[in-house]
Amino acid sequence: MGGHWSEDLAFRAVTGLLSLLPEIVALRVGAAMGVFAGSILRVRRGDVDRHLGWAFPDQPRGWRRRVARGSYAHLGREAVVMFRGGGWPTERVLERTTVVGFEAFREAAGAGAGLVLLTGHIGNWEIGGAAIAARGVELDVVGKGMSNRGFQADLFAARERLGMRVIEMGDAPKEVLRSLGQGRVVALLGDQNAHGGGLFLPFFGRPASTFRGPALFAARTGAPVWVAFALSDRGPKQHYTVTFEHLPFVPTGDAEEDAATLMGVYGRRLEDAVRAAPEQYFWQHRRWKRRPEEEPASER
Repeated sequence: MGGHWSEDLAFRAVTGLLSLLPEIVALRVGAAMGVFAGSILRVRRGDVDRHLGWAFPDQPRGWRRRVARGSYAHLGREAVVMFRGGGWPTERVLERTTVVGFEAFREAAGAGAGLVLLTGHIGNWEIGGAAIAARGVELDVVGKGMSNRGFQADLFAARERLGMRVIEMGDAPKEVLRSLGQGRVVALLGDQNAHGGGLFLPFFGRPASTFRGPALFAARTGAPVWVAFALSDRGPKQHYTVTFEHLPFVPTGDAEEDAATLMGVYGRRLEDAVRAAPEQYFWQHRRWKRRPEEEPASER
């Protein structure tokens, strides 16, 4: 646990308390905690304001402030859902999720070639995975390790309880290929900032360092590629609509071209989802952190 023991203690105390509250109260508390973190403590608030300015330069500042506040409320609320929902039985997951395009996705997943599923930091990607597993499709998810190992253990355990097998990112190059070879579905967050060796592709018109991995996995195995986003619906209880879409991808043999093509299409689908529900995007994530070497310092 190391130097994070106090964080772990506070986290377990808060999640323990929230688990005892009625759902609607717990969700409101989570939203309020998120707004407090963003408006009072200003945790990554500078990043959020900057990111919204880059993504929506034509929107008035007041609109961007409302979206920023909403994103913190959403983050707090979904954190409550995740750690309460980690104990949801299959019936509850089915009750709280509506799926669109799932039957075609299920058919593709059952064809035996494996399937690469791309999602992003929007809505509740954890519940999206749970919705798939609850409907009988085996799912592996690639998860990034965290400096706070106690928090990571709790998060990974919650995913396992919801029916997802976790592949740590460091093991992904070997384990993803193995899973696809076994005909399994592998889910990846496609909007992670690639620290090194990434391909710079536009995201809201601004170059963002993007991993080539999903395209390479699909090209090597012949697995089809799909995209899915789980957006929270309005209402007193948390309910989600999970949409599935096939991304046509025919490898050319040119790895660079294939990655640019597939991840470019993915990026446009993600942009569409973010424009539809901007307050549900994780603007706290430093998507544009790595910059092209040729970019002027004034634009960073």
